[in-house]
Amino acid sequence: MGALPTESPVRLIEQIARGDREAFGRFYDRYASLVFTFAMRLLRQRSDAEDLLQEVFLQAWRQAGGYSEERGSPEAWIITITRSRAIDKLRSIRRRERSFVSVGDPVGAELEGKVESEVKGSEAKLIVNSAMAQLSDSQRKVLELAYFDGLTQSEIAARLGEPLGTVKTRMRAGIQRLRGLLGSKD
Repeated sequence: MGALPTESPVRLIEQIARGDREAFGRFYDRYASLVFTFAMRLLRQRSDAEDLLQEVFLQAWRQAGGYSEERGSPEAWIITITRSRAIDKLRSIRRRERSFVSVGDPVGAELEGKVESEVKGSEAKLIVNSAMAQLSDSQRKVLELAYFDGLTQSEIAARLGEPLGTVKTRMRAGIQRLRGLLGSKD
């Protein structure tokens, strides 16, 4: 019997921690594209991103027992692993490049700060996009119209031809669902 499409990622991690290879396969299928997309954005080289993808999931397999839901969602956990491994890889690449560049290169120092900043922005965007993809179509639509198009609840109701109360309910439910998915404690 196949896995349910709504199988909890936390449950998958628990199964992986017990050595369940099938659960690991389902976890990989669920998050490989997120990890690869993030790795490509950070490393910009397909071969480096492919290597990183393998490294990230190997680390996830080895460290599944240390995952704690209180510290963040599975999406945040896998993205944090990806980010950490990507930064290590970027630093390694930079060290190799520095051996060819003069010491005290101000451009190199500036680049390092930019990379760190870009990594943080990309990480947040991927985590939010992953969480948004897990909302119902109706919840996602009202939140996108509000936050990305800047529409008010009344404007959203008019655009969708829905009652204002329905729009408010969908927004509230969508925000609560996002908070749960993103591990927000407030």
